[in-house]
Amino acid sequence: MSKKESFRFIIAIGFMLFALFFGAGNLIFPVMLGQSAGTEIWSANAGFVITGVGLPLLGVLALGFSGKSDLKSLASRAHPIFGLIFTTILYLAIGPLFAIPRTGSVSFEIGVKPFLPTHVSFIPLLVFTVLFFGVTCYFSLNTSKIVDIVGRILTPLLLIFIGILIVTAVIHPMGKLSIPTEHYVNHSFFKGFQDGYLTMDTLAAFVFGIIVLQAIKDKGISGKGKIMSTCLKAGLIAAGLLVVIYTALSFIGASSVKELGILNNGATILAGVSNHYFSQYGRILLGFIVIAACLTTSIGLISSSATYFHKMFPRISYKIFTIILSVISTIFANVGLMRLISISEPILVAIYPLAICLIFLTFFHSLFKGKSEVYICSLLFTFLVSFFDGLKAAKIKFYAVDQLFTNIFPLYSVGMGWLLPAIIGGIIGYIISILKKKEK
Repeated sequence: MSKKESFRFIIAIGFMLFALFFGAGNLIFPVMLGQSAGTEIWSANAGFVITGVGLPLLGVLALGFSGKSDLKSLASRAHPIFGLIFTTILYLAIGPLFAIPRTGSVSFEIGVKPFLPTHVSFIPLLVFTVLFFGVTCYFSLNTSKIVDIVGRILTPLLLIFIGILIVTAVIHPMGKLSIPTEHYVNHSFFKGFQDGYLTMDTLAAFVFGIIVLQAIKDKGISGKGKIMSTCLKAGLIAAGLLVVIYTALSFIGASSVKELGILNNGATILAGVSNHYFSQYGRILLGFIVIAACLTTSIGLISSSATYFHKMFPRISYKIFTIILSVISTIFANVGLMRLISISEPILVAIYPLAICLIFLTFFHSLFKGKSEVYICSLLFTFLVSFFDGLKAAKIKFYAVDQLFTNIFPLYSVGMGWLLPAIIGGIIGYIISILKKKEK
């Protein structure tokens, strides 16, 4: 018999999900958006919240709604080859190549670097990342402790730390909202929408959803309805916390320009803000916030990635993969924060629309009776546009293609040109499936 979820358990799962999502990018990108958006902060933040909160919540729910146990099975509804390739690319992106190393880099930039002399060698970063990912590796090897450690201990501490900074900055703003920069003067909502890609949370939702669903099932809760109900309640707790914190951080960034000037590094902005309000104590406070946030995300990502690659290569144990991923993440974390962000952006712009498309196809699965042609055509048409968006983000432009897409696809100029092709592709796929059925 399925057990009924307790209120305390839902709170713990909600806190765990919040802590898993709230990592490196979730701290630095909202304040960067705020500084750039200025007086356009509210519309830009609304776009950011959709991709940074709304879509990740839908991603977690989509996994539970599908009844599938992992992303590969879900994506294979289009085709097994697509399922394998898309899932592997996603795990590499949110895993050892970008997201996991970024947790170590951001932790060092904000939690350690401000206490060091201005000019230091690579040794401090190397030592810190070895220790950081050593701790991550230990907790990832003890996955049964994740809910207790993350949901009941680290997250409340994290909320206390960040709450002190936010309340102080909102009550006593550093200055008036600044004038928006060039990219936010027009279409600030859509610019904020694309900025949310950098958090990688919609991609991570497919991964963290597995952890959440497993924790719910381990509690003895069964049945699709009860699992979805528990998942939704916990997700709303996490989403509510994220919306409040993102909005507050965006406001802090927008009001800090007069004091700090326009900075291109969110870590530097946060360090300047905390130093303004709390001087040296602010640096210590911020260090706790960042390291706790990044550590929880790193644990979730490494444990999830190790599980996936162990399933792909069962001869190699979960433990070995955890160690391998920790070592690779340590190496990549030492290339520097801004370089990691610049490398990851084009890839995220290319694959993010595929993840969004897959989420909505999952919810409409029964409507078109799960026809693979609908998945294939919708995802293919989406990628035809998002691929060139990714190239454009990498400063590689095909002017003829860019001009053609601008003329025929609404919102292409603001990074949303894939939306109409995704819908058209789904309709064409459905027509093809009907024609195939008639032929048979």
